[in-house]
Amino acid sequence: MLSRFLLSLTAHSARAVCVWYRHLRDLLTDETRCNELFFEHNGITCDFSRQRVTPKTVKLLRNLAGAANLKTKISQMFAGEHLNVTEDRAVLHPALRAPRDEKIYDGKKNVVPEVWEVLDKIKGFSDKVRSGEWLGVTGKPLTDVVAIGIGGSFLGPLFVHTALRTNHEAAFEAEGRQLRFLANVDPVDVARALNGLKPETTLAVVVSKTFTTAETMLNARTVRTWLTAELGAEATAKHMVAVSTNLKLVKAFGIDPENAFGFWDWVGGRYSVTSAVGMVPLSLQYGFEVMKTFLEGAWDVDTHFRDAPFEENIPVQLGLASIWNVSFLGYPARAILPYTQALSKLAPHIQQVSMESNGKGVAIDGSRLPFESGEVDFGEPGTNGQHSFYQLIHQGRVIPCEFIGILKSQQSVYLKGEVVSNHDELMCNFFAQADALATGKTAVELRAENVPDHLIPHKTFTGNRPSLSILLPELNAYTTGQILAMYEHRVAVQGFIWGINSFDQWGVELGKVLAAKVRTAVNSCRTKNKSLTPADGFNHSTTKLLNKYLQGKAQLLYPEPRDVFPCELIDGDVCRPPTSYL
Repeated sequence: MLSRFLLSLTAHSARAVCVWYRHLRDLLTDETRCNELFFEHNGITCDFSRQRVTPKTVKLLRNLAGAANLKTKISQMFAGEHLNVTEDRAVLHPALRAPRDEKIYDGKKNVVPEVWEVLDKIKGFSDKVRSGEWLGVTGKPLTDVVAIGIGGSFLGPLFVHTALRTNHEAAFEAEGRQLRFLANVDPVDVARALNGLKPETTLAVVVSKTFTTAETMLNARTVRTWLTAELGAEATAKHMVAVSTNLKLVKAFGIDPENAFGFWDWVGGRYSVTSAVGMVPLSLQYGFEVMKTFLEGAWDVDTHFRDAPFEENIPVQLGLASIWNVSFLGYPARAILPYTQALSKLAPHIQQVSMESNGKGVAIDGSRLPFESGEVDFGEPGTNGQHSFYQLIHQGRVIPCEFIGILKSQQSVYLKGEVVSNHDELMCNFFAQADALATGKTAVELRAENVPDHLIPHKTFTGNRPSLSILLPELNAYTTGQILAMYEHRVAVQGFIWGINSFDQWGVELGKVLAAKVRTAVNSCRTKNKSLTPADGFNHSTTKLLNKYLQGKAQLLYPEPRDVFPCELIDGDVCRPPTSYL
């Protein structure tokens, strides 16, 4: 049955890309069609009318969803069935934001009580730190938090932090505090994360499920050395906590296992921001009650996704639009364009959520996919992006765009004598860009404006370039949770219909294995002050590049174990870091 609907959609898409198929400038004159492609849920508005779809397209896509058993798969996900078949795991990130009285099972076990046990622990700990009950070894409050983690342990929390920094309620709760993130193993990132901080007021949160992630643990050891160099060995227990399930390694590191916050193997890293991964550092910054509201927003969309019929279901419609654009119209990329600076880290987070989930070449049964799946995601806030890559999306490659706008700005500015407020100016561009992509500008229109003939080809806009528009009433903790869950679930919809496993990530493993081999070789060369040879087992290109790297830092040898810190990391009487790092 699925193949029959795929063939129908393929034939339909072939007609859709014909030159004389109805242009978006014509489709947008159809009021009935536009109304049918408007979706609303609890303050969220999604307008799909600028997608290259007709009512027949929508019907065929919903038929495809039915043939792919989408409703069943959604139900199976919320029921705790092990949809992550390659790792034999459930996919239960919605349980992380479920109310206390909800029942969500992994096998025969209701996981919600365990989730709330961790949340209660986070509340208790964050309240103590924020109130000054929990103090550092010198007796000073811990007002500065450095969250150490990479991938989903970094991108999700950074997205939420950036979204809330200028929200009035969240900013009020964060007064006098600061939150920084340390992800990259590059020592430059360490320097920037620690610059200007004082060890006696700093708390580090080490986020690693297994407590073995190479980059995270090296950064954690680096920060531990920074802390203990000034405060002594006892600082580790008071100035470092963990988000991990490996209590043995947590204890061996010097962190009290009582100060470790767990999560579960049914939470994928890129879906973990609503677990302790995000809730610990974000609750320390904004308070647990603000972050609880964030969870409630995510749960609102979770239940909408679970319960709403396809005709009203926003994540389903988002997923179907991507299926249509990628697999039938052949558009491999997507631009995420929030017209609010506070969502500047949304696109990087969704890059991981989407591309790590759906960047697959095989179906769940291991067979090669006969069609393209996954999208290349990128984006920038408007209007910054307009002065960067919009040239390409208007007159170059066709890249479906997702415009995200806010009705009420977090920061209101209206200058006397200006035609519109600053936020209205921003939103004027939000509305105009979507129409420019859809309708374009013809040679006839240009001639009517007396444009010289030799410039007409250069000033012609073909239009017919798909986009969708999302409006939120405002950006606060609740709506940040909503938009997070909305994007998470649209990724699941795509994976369910493509028949792939959106919840594993074997593609990231090979590079890690090869990096371990390189690490061993670099250590040997540094220790013995030698260069690589063909006998070391690398190809000629890698051997040549590695030797170039090693020779460029020949002064750095490893004759014996010792701590080496650049001056910029140590803020002491003799050494002051520059203030330009932040």
